[in-house]
Amino acid sequence: MVWLKRCLLGSTLVALSIAVWLWLTMLSPWFYERPSHLPDIEQRSHQVFVYGTLRYAPVRWVVMYASGNPTKATLEGYERTNLDLTPNQEAHVDGLLLEVTPNQLARLDRYERLGIRYERVKQTLADGTTAWVYVRLPSLSRLRLPSPDYQAALVP
Repeated sequence: MVWLKRCLLGSTLVALSIAVWLWLTMLSPWFYERPSHLPDIEQRSHQVFVYGTLRYAPVRWVVMYASGNPTKATLEGYERTNLDLTPNQEAHVDGLLLEVTPNQLARLDRYERLGIRYERVKQTLADGTTAWVYVRLPSLSRLRLPSPDYQAALVP
């Protein structure tokens, strides 16, 4: 009986931890503020190509409160590298095309940390459809370092 109580307590703590993490990352007013330099979202329906976690219906329901009416889609000329897309003329990325409202696009922007972790760019898919695609922003390791003269000026 003690084992069952511990198991239930452990399961409850895990479920609560997941719920708190989801709330903090997707719904809370903390940890993400849309950068002011980003343009406002146009008040119309949008097409979005997804190739990672958003391919899974439960994730889309938690993020957007909707499925997005997914259809299979392909982005040619790119390959998936971890959480990013890398240009490769001989490759393609399979994913889903979603139809989203402006509010749902804003929720996707929050989930992808638009302007902080990802940028949203227009791409033409294999069938000729134009859709938004989230592409990782350059990491700090890939940013150009200041010139040696600048670095020397910092050393006393």
